[in-house]
Amino acid sequence: MKSTIRLRMSAHDAHYGGNLVDGARMLALFGDVATELLILNDGDEGLFKAYDMVEFLAPVYAGDYIEATGEIVAVGNTSRKMTFEAKKVIAPRPDVSESACDVLEVPVVVCRASGTCVVPKDKQRKK
Repeated sequence: MKSTIRLRMSAHDAHYGGNLVDGARMLALFGDVATELLILNDGDEGLFKAYDMVEFLAPVYAGDYIEATGEIVAVGNTSRKMTFEAKKVIAPRPDVSESACDVLEVPVVVCRASGTCVVPKDKQRKK
């Protein structure tokens, strides 16, 4: 089972000089993807227990469009092991004009992660 969300990073997301977006923003997107996956799989939002791996691979800036995907790769009694990937799919081109953007022919992977979520037995509504 897979889930994908896409959104544009805003100036509000920029945390550092040069409009650089905080890496924690990618983890927040992964949390949203995980929630959707748990609802689809179990009919409940569940809880994110832990990340076991996080890699920040490329910078993200205000104005970038990010596509975050996740997949449930293993299902236990109450645990759901997931993998995540965030890609930059559109980037602003301020060198051309203040409103110019390019769709990237090859999306740039900006973050990867894996983690475990838990849905208590009494909250699972789908078999």
